[in-house]
Amino acid sequence: MVDLNMQVVEPTQLSKDSRFKFRCHPGVSCFTECCGKTTIILTPYDILRLKNRLRIPSGEFLANYTRLEHHDKSGLPLVIMDMPRFEGRCPFVRPVSGCEVYTDRPATCRYYPIGQGTLITEEGVEEFFFFVREPHCRGYEEDAEWSVATWRADQGVEKYDEMNLPWKTMMLRRGQDGGPVADERGNKLFAMVMYDLDQFRNFVFKSRFLQVFDVDDEVKEKIWDDDEELLKFGYQYIKMALKIESAETIQPRVGPGPGATTMTF
Repeated sequence: MVDLNMQVVEPTQLSKDSRFKFRCHPGVSCFTECCGKTTIILTPYDILRLKNRLRIPSGEFLANYTRLEHHDKSGLPLVIMDMPRFEGRCPFVRPVSGCEVYTDRPATCRYYPIGQGTLITEEGVEEFFFFVREPHCRGYEEDAEWSVATWRADQGVEKYDEMNLPWKTMMLRRGQDGGPVADERGNKLFAMVMYDLDQFRNFVFKSRFLQVFDVDDEVKEKIWDDDEELLKFGYQYIKMALKIESAETIQPRVGPGPGATTMTF
């Protein structure tokens, strides 16, 4: 997902079999220009990978590099990274050497020059693709030929798509009355669980969370030090907390006292 000037988006829907020519490398005259003067949406898995690559807590990453907006459909919080904030250049990119977090770069960067869209249909989630053709880009003049499918495989986006799919489907929801999915309190909870994983882990293990909710011992062991497992757990929890769907591995305890089924967030 990316905030693009629509003038650079070709209005042609692509399939995974659609073919194109493109290559980006230091010898291309526009090398790294696409990394500046743009705005991208960071997904939960993007943030997980970047904060671990930089070896900083998720809260520090969010404070130093991002801001929050709200999705125009669901009203849920989005994490935005504005390159103009960093004088028109991605803080992780150097003019000569390029991306310093390349193996952990966000999904939007991996897909470029392909854009990705998501629709919710009666049959379920439908993904589609399109070309992004910025005037300065010389990568399309290179001879390397791809299909959308081979480009996705080469850029390693499958893992990102898998990890981000539950988040995407929540972003495209509307509340039961057609309005936002959550109120201000729910949005704050969503932002913590989805984006600030280190705070969410503290919330699970250092609050009354495990007194209120019955979580499988095997799950507790996994989420203690595995961020990917914690994010998957977070998807289940936030869907339950926002009353989107129930969670198999998180059940409210019953009975009086510490087993109360509500919490103050």
